[in-house]
Order: sequence, then C-alpha cells, then structure tokens
Amino acid sequence: MIFWWFILLTSVASWALTGFLRRYALAKNLIDIPNERSSHSVPTPRGGGVAVVVSFLAVLPILNTFDLLSTPVFLALWGAGFAVAVTGFLDDHGHIAARWRLLVHFGAAVWGLYWLGGFPPLAAFGYSLNLGWLGYLCAAVYIVWLLNLYNFMDGIDGLAGIEAITVCCSGALMVWLVAPDSTAWMLTAFLATAVLGFLFWNLPPARIFMGDAGSGFLGIMLALLSVQAAWIDPRLFWVWLILLGVFIVDATVTLSRRVLRGEKFYEAHRSHAYQYASRILGAHRPVTLAVAAINVFWLMPAAGLVALDKLDGIVGLMVAYLPLLLLAYRYKAGDRQAQARQAK
Repeated sequence: MIFWWFILLTSVASWALTGFLRRYALAKNLIDIPNERSSHSVPTPRGGGVAVVVSFLAVLPILNTFDLLSTPVFLALWGAGFAVAVTGFLDDHGHIAARWRLLVHFGAAVWGLYWLGGFPPLAAFGYSLNLGWLGYLCAAVYIVWLLNLYNFMDGIDGLAGIEAITVCCSGALMVWLVAPDSTAWMLTAFLATAVLGFLFWNLPPARIFMGDAGSGFLGIMLALLSVQAAWIDPRLFWVWLILLGVFIVDATVTLSRRVLRGEKFYEAHRSHAYQYASRILGAHRPVTLAVAAINVFWLMPAAGLVALDKLDGIVGLMVAYLPLLLLAYRYKAGDRQAQARQAK
C-alpha cells in the first residue's frame, strides 16, 4: 500500500514541479522560438524535463533504504543520470560544445556500466555470447547513442513522454513475466509515473517542452535499465531493444542518411520520419498517439514473445523492426529533398 502512495506522490510532485518550472522559464525567458527547423509554431517555455529528473532521483535513495534497490544499481542510475541532467540543464540555459557534451555522456555511460557490473552475455539462438571488453565498448556506444537519439526524437508535443511511459510500463511487465520475484520492475514504474506528471503539461498543445536535461536523462535511464534487465535475464536486453524500436529505427535511419550525405548529425533539423508525418497530418497529436499504439499493440506483444521464450531475441528484433523500417522510409526519414519540398 505504501508503494502505491509513493507512486502517486512521485507523479504529483512531477506535475507540481513542472508547473513551477514553467513559471521559472517564462521569468528567465527560456523560450523555444520557432524557426525553419522547428516542428512547432508557437514560442514555448522549455526545461520542464527537470521535474522528471528531480522526481525520479528523489525516489532512488528511498528504494535503496527499503532494500528495494541495490546500492550498485542506485549509484549507477543516480550518478549517470545526475551528470547528464546537469549538462543538459546548462545547455538549455546557454550552449555547451558538442565535444564536451559527448565527453560527459561517455563518462556517465562508463560510470553506469561500472556499477552495473559491465555488459552481460548476450543470448542468441540458444547460445550465450560473452563479448568481454568489446562488450563494454559496444555498451558504452549504445548508451550514448540512446541518450542522444532520445534528444533527437523529442521534437513534437508529447512524443518523448508517451514513448517513455509506454516503454517503461511494457518493460515493467516483461521483467515481471521473466522474474516475478524481482523488484526491478519498480524502477520502470517510478520512472513512468515521474514522466506522467510532466506529460500533463506537454500533451498537444504543449505548455512547456522537456529540454535537453529531461530528454538526455530519459535516454540514459532507459539505456541503463535495459542493461540492468539483461543481467536479470539475457532475453530482456532484446526485449528492451524491441520496446524502444520506434525511436531507435527513426533516429538511426535519419542519422545514417544524413551522415552519408556529409551533414553534421548533431545540428538541428526536421527530417525525422515523425516530423515529416506531423507536417503531412498538420498536427502533433495523431503522430504521438500513433507511436503509443505501435508500442502497445505491436512492439509489446513482440517483446512478450521473446520474454516468454517463444521467439529468439534476434528473430523477434528483426520481425518487430521490419514494419518500422518500412514506415521510416514511407515517411522520408532523413530525406533532405522531402524536407525541402515541404518547406516550399
């Protein structure tokens, strides 16, 4: 019963803090002004994601005190999340060069991996593959990529929040299916409720944006939670990759096409598939709801088959991603010509 009260309190605290941050952003003129690369048309305060950061980080020591969260996992999440959030907060208030942001991101990834015990062996086609030091390197790149792609995908109202909530709720269910005695599902449940309080203010039409502090924080939290889940059961790493499929596929296809053209991937643009779709439909809400539907009705069942060992992880990943790849190309992910045509 106390657990559910903490769940409710986390969401309420996030909601109240977001309202305070909105007033703070207006007073400090922390406003996103629309330009030719924006997906919004109305000047909007930013930085509301700090409410998610504070609400979630405040819960972690409480879970640790009641032995619902081990000290290494607590240190991994708190240290990495705090470093990324502070960097994002400073970037929201001014500008930090990309190389320094990446340095902090890799440092946070290494910190998180150290306390989680590194990257666990992968399960594929009935075999267990231990990558050793190569696994550490690949895991660090994966964490930093997920952190940054979450920032890239936070471009229309409600999208990053809906993604976090649906992925976290599905992830909690998958952990419970695989390891019903584990308390790891509580982490994702608390993260979902922290985001829920913020989402009240961010649903279309958004009254405040998440900002780099919030999007980067969510990206690294989801990445580290996926690594932690893989230590519980190797199948769960594939499960998390499937659940995060919409963001991973759109961002990866878009980035790949931009890099192949020689463009700077870290510069602002609006050539993601979700941005193209929102311009076609003339609104953010249908795209955000469509992503929620894909997560719940396509990716969660596919992840469930892997979690229940009805489907191999790699096969499940390929099956889940194929329609997402088709959608990415259907909605011109990374297509500069399509962006130029729509701008006319």
